Amino acid sequence: MNGAVCQPPDPADESWEICVDHAEVHELLRRCDVHTARRYGTPVPQRNPRTTTHRVRTGCVHALRQPAGLAAMFTLTGEPPFAQDPDVFPAAHEPRYLSRLAVAPELLSRGTLLGARCVRRAMGLAAAAGADALRCEANPDLTATLELLLRLGFRQSGPMVDDGAGVRRVYLQARPA
Repeated sequence: MNGAVCQPPDPADESWEICVDHAEVHELLRRCDVHTARRYGTPVPQRNPRTTTHRVRTGCVHALRQPAGLAAMFTLTGEPPFAQDPDVFPAAHEPRYLSRLAVAPELLSRGTLLGARCVRRAMGLAAAAGADALRCEANPDLTATLELLLRLGFRQSGPMVDDGAGVRRVYLQARPA
């Protein structure tokens, strides 16, 4: 190194977008999953590329693009992306669902607030769409993610669920803002 100081990207060089390239989205999701599994010693989730393609085609994948490519992304839908009984959540008339939160591993390794920015963006989009609740599913073993969601106003709904094969889940809900 020649003494240069690493600077965070200039926000003027960033833009939020609705993703259109399913391969790019799936690659970021896969890379983030591998990084997170190594960090926490958990299994790498097996993502279905057809699900990614469907979510991209329906316009529900949002991403923050920086000059180097997709920096972070999330999916925001009106239908639950998980199989949990919706009765685990407090009542809501117009819930939205946050899923597939991913941040580029090279940015995670340096420390970043992009996960928080994605969650805040999802909360704003949900509120603008008239949602009265934002719901998500999280692996409680991914402590940094769970702590982030709790700090941003999510509260656990119902007990932790263990599928018997070592995959644990908690369900969370927040008021969009």
